[in-house]
Amino acid sequence: MSADEQVFVIVGAALAGARAAEALRAEGFTGRVLLIGQEDEVPYERPPLSKGFLQGKDAREKAYVHPREWYDEQDIELMLGRRVVAVHPESRTVTLDGDEQFAYDKLLLATGSVVRRLDVPGGDADGIHYLRAYPDSAALRAALTADPKPEVLVVGGGWIGLEIAAAARGYGCPVTVVEADRAPLRRVLGDELAALFQQMHEANGVTFRFGTGVREFGSLDGAVRSVVLDDGTELAADLVAVGVGIRPATELAEQAGLDVDNGIVTGPDLRTSDPHIFACGDVASTLNPLLGRHLRTEHWANARAGGKAAGKAMLGQDVSYEQVPYFFTDQYDLGMEYCGWAGPGDYARVVFRGDPAVRDGKAPEAVAFWLTDDDRVVAAMNINIWDVQDDLSALVKAGLSGTPADPARLTDPAVPLGKVLQG
Repeated sequence: MSADEQVFVIVGAALAGARAAEALRAEGFTGRVLLIGQEDEVPYERPPLSKGFLQGKDAREKAYVHPREWYDEQDIELMLGRRVVAVHPESRTVTLDGDEQFAYDKLLLATGSVVRRLDVPGGDADGIHYLRAYPDSAALRAALTADPKPEVLVVGGGWIGLEIAAAARGYGCPVTVVEADRAPLRRVLGDELAALFQQMHEANGVTFRFGTGVREFGSLDGAVRSVVLDDGTELAADLVAVGVGIRPATELAEQAGLDVDNGIVTGPDLRTSDPHIFACGDVASTLNPLLGRHLRTEHWANARAGGKAAGKAMLGQDVSYEQVPYFFTDQYDLGMEYCGWAGPGDYARVVFRGDPAVRDGKAPEAVAFWLTDDDRVVAAMNINIWDVQDDLSALVKAGLSGTPADPARLTDPAVPLGKVLQG
C-alpha cells in the first residue's frame, strides 16, 4: 500500500492529538489523517483554563493550537463533537457514536484524562464546579465575577486548586482551601516548597483547612450553601471548586485489550502492546529511558512534546521519548518552572540558591534543587528567575545519568548555572 492510501486515526483532539497531526504532515505523510475529538472546540491548550483565561487576562482563541482553517489547509479531517466508542485491533477499525466505522493503518490514542469527582451527599448541587474544559472555565469565571462576591471554597490543595484560589482572590472573593494533607503540594514538592506556597497564599488572604476532606454539601433551593468537613466543621460556601485530581481515560484501551497500568503502557517509542496502536499525553504510561521506569505525566509539556514524538513514531521513525518532565504555574506575583522528577523517596534533601521565603507578602526569587544522597540533581525549580530552564534541565539530565553536582556551587549565585558541573 502506498503512503497516499494509508489512513492514520488520532483519537483525542486536544494538544497532544493536534501536535501529532501536525508532525505527520511536517514529516511528509501524504495519507489520510483523521483527528477525532469529543469537544466541539478546535484543539486547544489547557493551562489557560486555570490561568490566563480564568483570570480574565487572555481571550479564548489565544489557547488554540492552530486556527480552524489550518486543519483544512493541511488536509486534516477534524471531526469535533464525535466520540469513539470502540477500537477493534483485530480488524484495525474504530467505531464512532452512531455506528460509523473507519479503518486505520496506524492509530494514536491521545484520549487524555477525566476529572475525579466527589461522591458525597449533596454533590450534585448547583455552584459546585469542576475544571477540565473551556465551558467549565467560562462558567467558573462568570461565577467568580458575580456581584456580590461569592464565598469560595476550594477542595484540593494541588496545582489546579491553588491556581483557582489565586484567581478567586484576584477577583476579590473570600477563599478557603480544604486539603487532606498537612500542607499544599507536599506530595509533589516536599515540605520546603509546600511551605512557600502556603505562605504565599496566606499572605494573599487565603485560609487553609488541612487534614480533612468533605463529608457533604448543604444546599438551599438546589444551590450549594455550605460544606461539612470530615471533622464535623461546617463552612459557609456559595461557590465550590473541586480539584482532587484526574485519572487517565483508558476505557478504549482496556476494551481493546491493550496493556493498562495507571495509563496505557507504552515503550519509549510510544507504541502500545499492539504494534499498530500508539499512545501519548496524559493517558500514556511511557517507559522513560532517562528515568529508567514508566512514567505518566499530566502536564502541558508532555502533551506538546509527546504528540510530536508520537506522530514521528507512527511513521516508523526511530523515536525514544526521554523528555525531562516539565511544568509551570503562575499564582499572584509568583511564576515558576519545574523540571525533573522528585517524588517521595526519589531525593534526600532540597537546597536553594537565594532565599525562598515570602517576605512582606512578595514572592521570592530563588532556585530550588532536589538532591539525592550522592548529590545528584533529580529536579529543579526556578522561582521568578527566568531564562535558566536550559541550564536546569542539563543539570537534571546529568543527575539522572549519574553525575553529581557540588551543593556549594549549586547554591552560590556567583557560579553561573551553566558552569556548576565544570568546577
